[in-house]
Amino acid sequence: MADVFGQGDFRYRLVEGWPRVPGHMILHECPGVAVDSQDRVYLLTRGDYPIIVFDRAGNYLRSFGQGHFSKTRTHGLYIAHDNTLMVADDGIHTIQMFTPDGQKLGQIGETNKPAPAWSGEPFNRPTSAAIRPSNGDIYISDGYGNSRVHVYSKDHAYKFSWGSPGIDAGQFMRCHNIAFDQDERVYVVDREAHRVQIFDPQGNFITMWNNIYRPDCMVCWNQHIYLGELNAVGGLEAAPNQGHRVCIFDLNGKMVSRFGAPFEGSGPGEFYAPHGIAVDSQGSIYVAEVSFTMFGSRLKPPVDLRSISKYERV
Repeated sequence: MADVFGQGDFRYRLVEGWPRVPGHMILHECPGVAVDSQDRVYLLTRGDYPIIVFDRAGNYLRSFGQGHFSKTRTHGLYIAHDNTLMVADDGIHTIQMFTPDGQKLGQIGETNKPAPAWSGEPFNRPTSAAIRPSNGDIYISDGYGNSRVHVYSKDHAYKFSWGSPGIDAGQFMRCHNIAFDQDERVYVVDREAHRVQIFDPQGNFITMWNNIYRPDCMVCWNQHIYLGELNAVGGLEAAPNQGHRVCIFDLNGKMVSRFGAPFEGSGPGEFYAPHGIAVDSQGSIYVAEVSFTMFGSRLKPPVDLRSISKYERV
């Protein structure tokens, strides 16, 4: 019997061989993953095929996005309630919107025209975006060259921002991912502070969850928050138990499950560098990884490593 990972009601088994990638495609690495209302799985890649789509069984459906992104810095992928895809690209400082079949719907931010670093103005290397369900407002984490969350209307008109560099409540070391729960509380991953901060839709601080190792990616599904922890900065010489795990919290901040090995790897229950996470209608978890950037590029010679895995719930 295959190994089972996790605890309690949240236990999982690796789906070997998922997905079936066409021979002419190389998944160099996958910074993001999202699942739509029909359980189609969208992989955001860093390579010649920016967005690749599979069905839940792992069969290839299509790809799109060529010419719209930087090849090395596509960063975050989000799918809205109406199946609109939003892609954050910190290499060209934009958030772009697409239909599920690849038609571009719009863009926030000017391509290759960043705001001054740490100015608080949008954008300087944005990391992720999410949509407020009740009114369509777009919330954007501007996290590498800013420490800020920006809010736009559904028509892409700027509304307001909050956050500044720092460690206090409402400040950010690196706001790396953003999500809403069913009560429209705003969850912001503050990666280098090892925490998740929670706000109301106006940006007022509510609470924070601490002691999560470099939380890097996040999705809300069925009254739970699923998080991926990035590996340690030390790379190949890092100590054990520093990142490369998946953890699941209820909405009160109680951890209900966590799995991952002490060291990085490509075996069952092992990860290199979780950077995107999604959950399908059956509760299966998809973990996208920047495995080349954080691990494979440090090998001699450099090696492309596994960058997407599926864990079915058991």
